[in-house]
Formats: sequence, C-alpha cells, structure tokens
Amino acid sequence: MGAIIIRDNIKGGALTETTFLVLLAVYKPNHGYGIMQFIDKVTDGRVVLGAGTLYGAVNALVKKKWIIPYDDEFDSKKKEYVITDAGRQIAEGELKRLEEVLKLASTIILGGKNG
Repeated sequence: MGAIIIRDNIKGGALTETTFLVLLAVYKPNHGYGIMQFIDKVTDGRVVLGAGTLYGAVNALVKKKWIIPYDDEFDSKKKEYVITDAGRQIAEGELKRLEEVLKLASTIILGGKNG
C-alpha cells in the first residue's frame, strides 16, 4: 500500500473533500468509526471512506496539528480526535472559499438568479 499524500491548503488552495469532511466530523470528539459514519451520513452515502484512507487522513491532520487525540479519562477504549484552533481556522477558510466559488458559479450558471 502506497503512502497517502493529502495536498491541502497549499498556498491558500482548496482542501480535499476528505480532509474537510474529517475536520467537520471532529468539531466534537469522535473516533475513527464515528468519523466514517458521520461522513457517510452527511453525504447521504456519496462519500464512503475505507479505513486506510481515513487513518491516512487522520494521521496527516495530526501531523499538521489541525486535529489532536482527545483524552477522555472515562472511555479510553476508542481513540478519539478533536479539531484544534488551527484546524478550525482552516475549516472556516475553506467554508469561505467554497462560498466564493458557489457565488461565482451561481452568477455564471444562473445569470445571478439564485432560484
């Protein structure tokens, strides 16, 4: 199995969809399987992550310090992760970028008429 390279936020560019969804999934502490379930649910099954992809993304995000392991002294069975302040800033920046892209696309495709 090859290394998973996530090309996120290079020079202010876009996040991958996987990265953005993982960040959203850990706004509240969440474990790997919970992250996979969250993503499956919020995308209505359009995005289904395999364990290798998920854990590659999680490890990359931990390295970037966008998420950190969450210590829950009451339940140490499942390793949970939570978003950091830096991760929140990145997610908020991505939301703004997506809003700008949507506005541009709406202007071009719909001629400025939003429905």
